[in-house]
Amino acid sequence: MSARASATAAQRRAGAEDWRAALLEGGLLVFAAYHLALAVWMALSPRSFFTAVGPFGVRNDHYIRDTATFEAALGVGLAVAVRRPAWRVPLLAVLAVQFALHSVNHLVDIGAAHPAWTGYVDFASLAASTALLLWLLALARDPRTKGGSP
Repeated sequence: MSARASATAAQRRAGAEDWRAALLEGGLLVFAAYHLALAVWMALSPRSFFTAVGPFGVRNDHYIRDTATFEAALGVGLAVAVRRPAWRVPLLAVLAVQFALHSVNHLVDIGAAHPAWTGYVDFASLAASTALLLWLLALARDPRTKGGSP
């Protein structure tokens, strides 16, 4: 292989690493923003959160705000993981497990939401988010990703 061909191959590998890193960091930022926005909404307006997103059973503003604290912690952790690669795999693994369990919970109660269609939409969006998180986790663990685990 010529020096020029070798340099071109190295540039392609570096470009692929940059592309993977950009996707991973973008995914972390999107999920961080989602969790932080959700936390703020839950903390400041538990009633509107319950009406729009969580119409299951009886509303309890205290528990909604308690859940907001978990959402905020996850959001902050994900935001930090953008600049601290060592945080990525553990946070994404925990978040993927949380989304998977949350999906199962919504599947169990799929017909209990009001209006009924929201139960199906909630489950589908949580399941899709779980799949996305698992993909981001795989990307974070891939040594070809710049900032990924070795």
